Amino acid sequence: MRLFVLLLVSVSTFLFAQDQPKPLQKDPYFTNTTPKKNAPPAEKVKHIHSDELRKDDKYDGNNYFVGNVQFSHQGSLLNADLVIVYEEQNFIKAIGNVKLQNADGSVITADEMEYDGNTQKGIARKNVVLTDPKGTVIKTETMYYDRLSNQAYYNTGGTINDGKSTTYSKTATYFLTTRTIDLSGRVKIEDAQYILEGDNVVQNQNTNIVNINGPTTIINKKNPKNRIVTDKGNYNTNTKEAFLYKNSRVYYNDKILTGDEMYYNQLSGFGKATGNVTLDDPNERRFIKGGYGEIYEKKDSAMMTKNPYAVKALEKDSMYFAAEKIISFQKPDPEDIKVKKSFLRAYKKGRFYKSNAQGRADSIAFNETDGVLHMYTNPILWSNGKQVTGDKVEAYFNTQKENIDSLKVLGNAFAISKVDSLNMKDEFNQVKGKLMTVYYGEDNNIKEAKVIGNAQAITYSDDENEQTKEKERIGISLTSCGIIDAIFEEKMLYVVACNIGAASDTYPMSMIEPERRKFPDFNWNTKDRILKWQDILVDTPNYEEVKYEADNTLYNKAQEAVEKEKAKEEAKKPKRVRR
Repeated sequence: MRLFVLLLVSVSTFLFAQDQPKPLQKDPYFTNTTPKKNAPPAEKVKHIHSDELRKDDKYDGNNYFVGNVQFSHQGSLLNADLVIVYEEQNFIKAIGNVKLQNADGSVITADEMEYDGNTQKGIARKNVVLTDPKGTVIKTETMYYDRLSNQAYYNTGGTINDGKSTTYSKTATYFLTTRTIDLSGRVKIEDAQYILEGDNVVQNQNTNIVNINGPTTIINKKNPKNRIVTDKGNYNTNTKEAFLYKNSRVYYNDKILTGDEMYYNQLSGFGKATGNVTLDDPNERRFIKGGYGEIYEKKDSAMMTKNPYAVKALEKDSMYFAAEKIISFQKPDPEDIKVKKSFLRAYKKGRFYKSNAQGRADSIAFNETDGVLHMYTNPILWSNGKQVTGDKVEAYFNTQKENIDSLKVLGNAFAISKVDSLNMKDEFNQVKGKLMTVYYGEDNNIKEAKVIGNAQAITYSDDENEQTKEKERIGISLTSCGIIDAIFEEKMLYVVACNIGAASDTYPMSMIEPERRKFPDFNWNTKDRILKWQDILVDTPNYEEVKYEADNTLYNKAQEAVEKEKAKEEAKKPKRVRR
């Protein structure tokens, strides 16, 4: 009897266990970590339709519905081939052709789906596709979605397509209310023209603006060398406008623009930068720096302001330019349109520095390809102790040797050289005229000057003392003619040819007045002279004017002697006496 009772209890327990379905071990994602106090019971997931209801051991004794199954919950409809219901947990699992239509118009399809009616969270698996009401399509293998916060998440890799571009990412969180997508890890956004690749970006499907929060590159597919690189910024995938804020660079036409803050429009090719701006042109071996810059990709030009300066790197030497505004551009060579020539313009208070030539003018234009430098309006050029001025100065560079070959001075040409740079005597060789061509020698110093039109020269003449073998001052020569050919040699200037109406006189130092030793428009300038490249960074270095010592001893003695003779002659004259 006792054995029978024990057997009956065991059988009853077994049958009871078979009647009680086993609960599902849910994914931790479904855990409701912060339940609301005094919250009403969650609404049950409702069965709407199915072809049949089954209950057996197949799904641990839980009811399951087969064929054209439809459930609803909080305004959303779920359709599937098979749905398992876990009554006690208010939980369902759908299998086969799963489709969830949410109240906001979004739709999720998958091969499998789990849904928790208590937390209103779901997990869709295998061939998952989410389509939002405006047509954005997200595809992945596993998607987590939360109907309360109205967001979806995946970390198994996926694509997002809005009809214009496709986004590829390992991880993404889609906020359906705001239609923003938080993409972490490596991200790729591609459309017909451009590819954006970066780390940690946020994509807004309403505005089509991408917020960049990590190292990112935006590449032009037609010309991959043209690209944007940044660590932080905003990019509009519709207008192709980029606003860049950190470690940013714009590559275009083999040039690189950088700055603290930048803007660039890939469609128009216009860009601007503020702060520490640099425009680098590796092909020209030249860069421009300033506080504000603009680029025009389609015109292949750029402009820099706010204390700009440019550096042209050469093999043996470099050239430095500065002004209130610097413009660089390229244009086709008229003789061969396949070849581009490069130009540099420095406007308003232009300055330049090279080791053997420095200058300033209101504006400077430099043909970098051909090596021709134009100086307009009050130009002044210094070269190893010599000064050249005129209405316009043109400098011609030997692009192979990277040195100045010659100068052309057009209008009011005037060249001055200190007779002896080692002393402070007020002595200067001078040559002037309408037009002047200046030639450089092998030592990169001014060697010769040819002057045409009203040519004049003031030169100091020396000769060697036969006894002491030292040079002695003979006097000063005043020369005028139609054409002068003069040679600069060491400390002297020699007039070697004087043609057309030649007139030349040499005066001993005792016989020439101090005011005749300089032309009326003599303009030797030591205050503004550029002595080192850093001097171009200011309007003028404003050096203290050099004060030279006038050596009029012989002239003054001669004048004293003349005055004494005059006095003697006056003394010999009879005195008139009034009666």
